[in-house]
Amino acid sequence: MVRVQEIPLNQIKRPLPRANDPNKVEDLMESIAAIGQQEPIDVLEVDGQYYGFSGCHRYEACQRLGKETILARVRKANRSVLKMHLA
Repeated sequence: MVRVQEIPLNQIKRPLPRANDPNKVEDLMESIAAIGQQEPIDVLEVDGQYYGFSGCHRYEACQRLGKETILARVRKANRSVLKMHLA
């Protein structure tokens, strides 16, 4: 089951570091500031914790804009699914 909801940015763990394209982040910041976030990021919810593996540019853009929350597509998963994402 997948649900879309606003999640506090500080509750999303990003276990796999990624270098973002600064120009793409800037473009997204302008877009989000003007019309809001149009596409949710995807997160896994495992044991009440949120883990983000995609949407890195949107995540950084929202952070840099000072947003407290981000629109996310949340999928509940167990630890074995989380381990597959971390492999």
